[in-house]
Parts: sequence; C-alpha cells; structure tokens
Amino acid sequence: MVLEVALFDVIAGQEDAFAAAYLEARKQLENAEGSRTIRMSRGIETSTRFVLQVEWDSLEAHEAFRASESFGVWRGLIGPHFANPPHVEHFTDVQDS
Repeated sequence: MVLEVALFDVIAGQEDAFAAAYLEARKQLENAEGSRTIRMSRGIETSTRFVLQVEWDSLEAHEAFRASESFGVWRGLIGPHFANPPHVEHFTDVQDS
C-alpha cells in the first residue's frame, strides 16, 4: 500500500469553491482502480491550505490514474483554484519498508 500526500495552496477567497469542486471531483478518485481511502483536510491556521491523502494499492495504480482521462476531469475541476502547483509525495508504512 502507498500513501499519496498532496498539499494544495488555494487562491485566497476561493476556499469554499475549491472544497465544492473537490466534492464533485472526488468521484474520479473513488472510481479509480487501486484507490482505497480518500481524505481531504483543510488547514486551521492557514485556511487556504488543503491536504489530500489517498491510499493506493501501489504507486503504479496512482500513476495509472494520473495517465487516465479521469485525472483530466479531476484536475479540470480543482485546478482553477490552485495558487501554485500542488506538492505531491508518496509514502509507505515503516513496518513495510
């Protein structure tokens, strides 16, 4: 299992619009082969910052999603709200290393 962590900085004043777009775009992640759990959190101290966590079966499953048409839909919905490109990293559990 691989954990994708994506940090999104959203244009000030567009936080609620981003959250609404995410709720619509989330369907693309839910239907992606190899996705397991999906969680988006909003910053308390920095309300324009959001963190997405997605558990994938494998890094290859996430890469397949990124190469799919569904990713284009996902990015088309949430991307207009980005203040800058997201920062994305992948993690594995320590006991699985």
